[in-house]
Amino acid sequence: QVQLVESGGGLVQPGGSLSLSCAASGSIFRINSMGWYRQAPGKQRELVATITSGGSTNYADSVKGRFTISRDNAKNTVYLQMNSLKPEDTAVYYCNIEDGWYQNYWGQGTQVTVSS
Repeated sequence: QVQLVESGGGLVQPGGSLSLSCAASGSIFRINSMGWYRQAPGKQRELVATITSGGSTNYADSVKGRFTISRDNAKNTVYLQMNSLKPEDTAVYYCNIEDGWYQNYWGQGTQVTVSS
């Protein structure tokens, strides 16, 4: 059993910053990639950013230059630093990990609202 616990969402004004974190626990063989996805009302879930065990990152074009993903392998934790937030960043953000058996696990989601 693998659990992902997210924290850090909330309400922020446009141009502001938020930091998300996601800690994985339980019977984890090995974590390959870790990432963040988001889903806005009425839209499909989309990739925000991913990071491999070696530290290679991938970002959605819409967040490049504003968001930074990082991970602490010793703590099985992934972070997302979000700067220069825009109203269109409003969504539920989900943490995702792929383990060594190529199984995917999801967090419960945390709401991020960007509004004045």
